[in-house]
Amino acid sequence: MGTGARMLLVAATASGQGKTTVTAALARRLRRMGQRVHVFKCGPDFIDPMVLEHASRTKVHTLDLWMVGLEQSRQRLARAAQEADVVLVEGVMGLYDGTPSAADLARAFDLPVLAVIDAASMAQTAGAIVLGLRDYGPVRMAGVVANRVASEGHARMVAASLRDIPLLATLPKQSRTLPERHLGLVVPGEVEDIDAILDELAEQLQLDEAAWAAITPSRLDEPLPEEPVPPLLAGKTVAIARDAAFCFLYPANVDTLEALGARIRWFSPVADEPVPQDADAVYLPGGYPELHAAALAQAGRWGETIRAAHAAGLPILAECGGMMALADSIVDKDGRRWPMAGVLQGDAAMQPRLAALGPQALATQAGEMRGHTFHYSRLETPAEAAAWTVKHKTGAQGEAVYRVGSLTASYFHAFFASNPAAAASLLRGELA
Repeated sequence: MGTGARMLLVAATASGQGKTTVTAALARRLRRMGQRVHVFKCGPDFIDPMVLEHASRTKVHTLDLWMVGLEQSRQRLARAAQEADVVLVEGVMGLYDGTPSAADLARAFDLPVLAVIDAASMAQTAGAIVLGLRDYGPVRMAGVVANRVASEGHARMVAASLRDIPLLATLPKQSRTLPERHLGLVVPGEVEDIDAILDELAEQLQLDEAAWAAITPSRLDEPLPEEPVPPLLAGKTVAIARDAAFCFLYPANVDTLEALGARIRWFSPVADEPVPQDADAVYLPGGYPELHAAALAQAGRWGETIRAAHAAGLPILAECGGMMALADSIVDKDGRRWPMAGVLQGDAAMQPRLAALGPQALATQAGEMRGHTFHYSRLETPAEAAAWTVKHKTGAQGEAVYRVGSLTASYFHAFFASNPAAAASLLRGELA
């Protein structure tokens, strides 16, 4: 049996209730109390983990019963429980939303749930909501954090309504919040005073330390030993774009490439850094190229070297924003057209409505690769799809996967750890 960390899944009734704010504030507060804190994010997400990593100063991995898998999720949780005093898992959407849901994850590992309630427009009704959240599944309810509480009297009314469930903490209405944009929160590197905001949230969090101390540390069964990853990329150098335009990258993807034997070289297209000359493959993850289209349009060395790499047959894997940056142009939300690298014929146009969202899988010659899609742009291209992803659960057709010479490009974000051999095949330019 594993031992001894307080483990909580932070959940809410819906998105927008303050799960990330509360998780970040709690992580920062506990660190300042001398606790070792590990944080996870439930479900496919890139932005919340960046904020949580900033708050906790530890790498934030994804847990998901389908994309990551039961055993790999168990391994990560068990390892964290051995290394930390506290393990926080931020849920996704509402507690019971999605297949699998945050509640499914909580029940799979018997994680107590910490419910975040936006109390701004309610008082005693908070109790009805929390009791419903607990009993619907049911799940094991450890306590409640009431967000946007107006006063001590308001907090007392909320606490009284919860009956046998403790009010572990409250947060007042925040004068400064974590800013948001179309894919979620703004990435931390773009918020000049992110640490000041996180410190302020940690100070504003009124934590009932006695109720916190009463939470029993969880125990997890020891996981099965991890299967060794074959060194399929031994001796290979993988150049990965990483900057404000290319920041949607699972930490597990980098870990998987290193486990496969690859050497990682980072470079910044926004800073007009060229593709590293010693690269054996190039990986362009997603991000916000539309917000940095002017810089990318002027990045002559980047454009010249990625076109040269493609012409030389270097395997290039481009996901979502990475694919957009290789199109002929990006049309931003204001209708302005910005020339891009022109490796993939066509235009990527932003639109106000979400184009696609959800878990998907890609069949490769090395088996199924799992991942997800989430984008607001559409690619208009004459290129024909070489393959299609499949939507999880429904089996319906998902995203197109394009093959143009040595380029593999799609809106699909692959989770490499779901199939390391498939990740190696994609970075060797092999698909099916």
